[in-house]
Amino acid sequence: MSGLQALAPLIAIDGPTASGKGTVAQRVAHALGWAHLDSGALYRMCALAALRGGIALDDEAGLAALAGALPVRFGDGGLELGGEDVTEAIRDEAVGSAASRIAALPALRAALLGLQRDCRRPPGLVADGRDMGTVVFPDATVKIFLTASAGSRAERRHKQLIEKGFSANLADLLRDLQQRDERDSKRAVAPLRPAQGAVVIDSTHLDIDETVAQVLRVYRHRVRR
Repeated sequence: MSGLQALAPLIAIDGPTASGKGTVAQRVAHALGWAHLDSGALYRMCALAALRGGIALDDEAGLAALAGALPVRFGDGGLELGGEDVTEAIRDEAVGSAASRIAALPALRAALLGLQRDCRRPPGLVADGRDMGTVVFPDATVKIFLTASAGSRAERRHKQLIEKGFSANLADLLRDLQQRDERDSKRAVAPLRPAQGAVVIDSTHLDIDETVAQVLRVYRHRVRR
């Protein structure tokens, strides 16, 4: 990482699946005029490429090699994999479940580390994921841990899928979220947890606008100190 990148301000937003961190991070980045890194999308693109390429989800060496040469592109509001827009494809529940499994593999995480850190450039970056403040950007200007009850997260995910025309079962979504939470929090490498010094925001009873406002207040208070 260059000195210029290291000086670029950064807000790291971590949290469990369906906590709203992606939408919140995107809106915070827009409000500040900064770039946005959706780290979860990188793991989902790896998972999608693995599923399509027939790479076993426990083939750590194969997945790390895949990640190291992943032909990704972050476009304006879209994500491309090998020139194909996969913005919608990576949101499939099967892809999300596969991404949660492969994210526990140390070699895969190491292969994606440099790609993520290279996204830190002036005027600033808002990065969301599960280890942004603990591993990828431990020197982040502000660290946020965004959470919500499993029930409310399942209801939000159910609503999103229905609005997009996908069939979804609320009980299945809740069970899947709980399984992902357990996997993410208990994995040996970069387990999901609040970073040291992180501000924890529980959005169970907050809407997106209220949550975004809280994150911006935390950042503006921090830079005024």
